[in-house]
Amino acid sequence: MSYNALGRIVHDADAHIMETPTWLRDHADPDVRDRIRPLDLGGGNELKQTGDVDEQLADLRATFDRLAAKHASDEYRATEAAEIMARKNFAATGSFVAADRPRALDLLGFASQLVFNTFHNRRLRDWEHSGDLDLAYGVARAHNRGMTEFCSVDPRLLATGYVPLVDFARAAAAADEAIAMGAAALLVASGCPPGHSPSHRDLDPVWARAQDADLPIVFHVGGTGDLIDRHYFVNGLPIPPDFHGGEENFRSVDYMAIPFPPMQTIATMVFDGVFDRFPRLRIGVIEQGAIWVPSWMRQMESAFEAFHRHEERVRALELRPSDYVRRQMKFTPYPTEDVGWIIDQAGAEVVMFNSDYPHVEGGRRPIERFEASLGAADESVRQAFYCDNFLALMGAAAAPVTGRA
Repeated sequence: MSYNALGRIVHDADAHIMETPTWLRDHADPDVRDRIRPLDLGGGNELKQTGDVDEQLADLRATFDRLAAKHASDEYRATEAAEIMARKNFAATGSFVAADRPRALDLLGFASQLVFNTFHNRRLRDWEHSGDLDLAYGVARAHNRGMTEFCSVDPRLLATGYVPLVDFARAAAAADEAIAMGAAALLVASGCPPGHSPSHRDLDPVWARAQDADLPIVFHVGGTGDLIDRHYFVNGLPIPPDFHGGEENFRSVDYMAIPFPPMQTIATMVFDGVFDRFPRLRIGVIEQGAIWVPSWMRQMESAFEAFHRHEERVRALELRPSDYVRRQMKFTPYPTEDVGWIIDQAGAEVVMFNSDYPHVEGGRRPIERFEASLGAADESVRQAFYCDNFLALMGAAAAPVTGRA
């Protein structure tokens, strides 16, 4: 019996692999490989490594070979079905062993998953802002190679490929390369690229690539640098641990700022006419919540009214801001958010189901929590939330999981 007991098709708009410490190095070209340190999975995660890089590699690989063997054991698999939503991070089925992920999908009962990295969004963003273009685009290529390789084991797994926007020509080439590798969505940082706006006309070739390939552009939490001034945590008290018991992720204070980068980035793209130039371009805002979307839409409407007489770019818009949102954008709510209220305020076409599998933050019962907040919503609303909005976002990438040509 699968976790999904709704009797309906459910697509998961946010899922992850758990990258092993040498994963990015292992997929990198030789010219950048030695410049990539293995991940330090300290804090509340399963591993912490220190010392010389070369001395770590054999031990790290041996550690994960042992963990993979545990996942293949009769003891582990005997309770796998019952614990599919209880085992988290590296303990979860198919979290880092690609061959196991189809079995996880079967046990979850999801028709597909849009798959993101876990540990690399901040690293990719920092490399993009480093000033070293060869490194920035080299690590993006390694990431995309690793993601598409992992997801190639099952057509239900839809890989995301990262495109740094720092350099106009290289960004377009990186988009082409990611699409050729088999990426189902192009992942870009939620915040502003270094040196220019995300609405810059010289980035139009990137949006054109996505529109022509019928694939979405997606934003994901974690790739924006520090969300708030770190002095907000200097309050005379110990800094509390994050979800994992460590220091890498969010707490209540910086959680409040998660929506700020996508709010600003997408609003800028709206007012600078990106969605008029690319009316079939689709945007997915993933793991950045959705409770803010109704007020953000109204804020853009207010800006439209305030500046319509004074700014030519605003007068030139073909639609009102909220109309672009409903036509071209989708968002994933957190399970603690009232998705029924979001739909009432913003429309049934803007939100999608997501599990965050296999992360702790997604919880053990996301369907149950979303169902509780959907309440008495009718069947068409549920069909949109669990299935149709995801298919609308993914476009051609959804063909393998729907049977559409």
